[in-house]
Amino acid sequence: MNMKYCKKCVMPDTRPGITFDGKGVCSACRTHEKKKSISYDARFEELKTLCNKYRGMNGDGYDCAIAVSGGKDSHYQVYVMKELMGMNPILFSVEDNFTMTEAGKHNLKNISEEFGCPIVLLKPDIRTQKKVMKKTFEKLGKPTWFVDRLIYTFPLSMAIKFNTPLIVYGENVGYEYGGADAKETYSAKEIIGNGVASDIPLEMLLDGDITEKDLSLTIAPSKEDLEKLDPIYLSYFVEWNSYKNYIFAKSRGFHDLSGEWDRTMMAENFDQVDSIAYLVHAFLKYPKFGHASATDYASRFVRYGLLTREEAKQVVKERDHALDMKCVEDFCDFVGYTETEFWAIIDKFYNRDLFKKNEFGQWVLINPVWEDSK
Repeated sequence: MNMKYCKKCVMPDTRPGITFDGKGVCSACRTHEKKKSISYDARFEELKTLCNKYRGMNGDGYDCAIAVSGGKDSHYQVYVMKELMGMNPILFSVEDNFTMTEAGKHNLKNISEEFGCPIVLLKPDIRTQKKVMKKTFEKLGKPTWFVDRLIYTFPLSMAIKFNTPLIVYGENVGYEYGGADAKETYSAKEIIGNGVASDIPLEMLLDGDITEKDLSLTIAPSKEDLEKLDPIYLSYFVEWNSYKNYIFAKSRGFHDLSGEWDRTMMAENFDQVDSIAYLVHAFLKYPKFGHASATDYASRFVRYGLLTREEAKQVVKERDHALDMKCVEDFCDFVGYTETEFWAIIDKFYNRDLFKKNEFGQWVLINPVWEDSK
């Protein structure tokens, strides 16, 4: 397979669901260009109208819910809904049980203290998490599926319990960055089926050690209950920009990883900063699709005007392949693998159409972006 790269950024055509137009430009770059012609003032008024529908619906109780991690985007979401829209949000979050960074510990506390919002936090059953992680990692290369699924199902279930039908998510990932569900819509009703959180057939997971009861929280609410909800993507109503969200969040107390951890495979120090082992999940895109987090952010930075395409190529060359050993150590300690076992499992997922082994026995891309002269 000959990987093709976007003519404007460094995203390859192997990203699941992304499309390239006749000029060789990826759908994510085209989406970013379209923002210039959108009246976000008008869309902001649409958001006000939507909030008016729900504001005060429970008297002095909560009138909307926000799914948060404590990260930069979470800070921005809470700011918009609490301070700009005047809503009374309740926050729902899922902790992944891995070792948290100091920044991650701080940020989750900060978002509650800074904006005066309660957080309902789910700490998953660790015994079941370990069992499911082993199975989904070894069979599918999806080590954090159990947690990722809960990140989507838990806020939906809790929104029903708290009678807060307006539930707010950040960006529509498929539309913003390219994906199978890349349609422009404010409605997040289809979010449960996205590539990260899509369901896995129970029969693949159930065995003598894993039961349906163990997995009950991963089951989405019924269609009837989901119809009671009005989940939205905030990125439809405001011009979404990861870097701007980061700069804003810092002004409200958000901590990045400066001075704490320079992650070898990341192009920045402010995204997914909460825990250590979770980043193995993000890296697994690399052996499967030939790109990972450094490509994702280098491409965004090109769109934002923060890097040239040539500069982005060098970022990808230096970082995309280099899974940080702290992630490996934390992941293996949690699940119970030796590092030898871990790397043997990773090795199985390298796409032989995209990679070959060099003279040192290392997997290398057959046609990397830094050799793309177009």
